[in-house]
Amino acid sequence: MADTAPSETRFFWPVRVYYEDTDAGGVVYYANYLRFFERARTERLREIGFEQDELRERSGVLFAVRSVQAEYLKPARFNDALRVSAEISELRRASISFSQQILRGDELICEAAIRIACLTDGELKPTAIPDDLMQRIKDVL
Repeated sequence: MADTAPSETRFFWPVRVYYEDTDAGGVVYYANYLRFFERARTERLREIGFEQDELRERSGVLFAVRSVQAEYLKPARFNDALRVSAEISELRRASISFSQQILRGDELICEAAIRIACLTDGELKPTAIPDDLMQRIKDVL
């Protein structure tokens, strides 16, 4: 997957591990890493200038996870301060792929390749990403 070295152009979202994120062993429960990735993707789109609820109301589309490939490398624990990246790795007409990492300092904890699909609001059928969003994403790539 991607290089772990931080750079000025990469997007990171800070996440603090709460007690509720951990399992009985005090380690972050594996599914909660997906929640951390989701938060970073949402904030990345927000940084580009799009709120998902407004996109749904204005354009009648929403995004849903199509596929996830994750590698859990080291445990994160209660109270860890993490940084979650959300880098767009591929842009297609109806989907966006992200390369994401969770780091504790410079230590790589987890990484994932996640593809989200653009869907119609009512029928949940694949549809093209609205042109204005597509252009803004292209502008930051």
